[in-house]
Amino acid sequence: MAGELKPVNLGYERTRMAADRTMMAWIRTSVSMITFGFTIYKFFQYLMESDVVTEKFPHYAPRNFGVALVVLGMVMLALAIVEYYLFLRMASLLLSLLGILVLMNLLFRMGPI
Repeated sequence: MAGELKPVNLGYERTRMAADRTMMAWIRTSVSMITFGFTIYKFFQYLMESDVVTEKFPHYAPRNFGVALVVLGMVMLALAIVEYYLFLRMASLLLSLLGILVLMNLLFRMGPI
């Protein structure tokens, strides 16, 4: 029938969008860690400069904690980028192999398809 829509296999598109959503979640988490580390450092720096805190505590503790959170956020972001790249490369490789198999079948009537 004319004008009838054929069903399309959208599995690849769903998988790609899931990978994109995962990457965005990694980015949100990483940025949160980085900004939280910076905020902790600046907050305690303000407390120490304004003499609100009368007790002596190591001045390097908030800085070290803030730096640790920033580094953790950056490492998480780098790992997310690597994971995303490897996933897309693997998906591209699988689709390329499938395309080659289909082409061989169409041209030479050989192959598993």
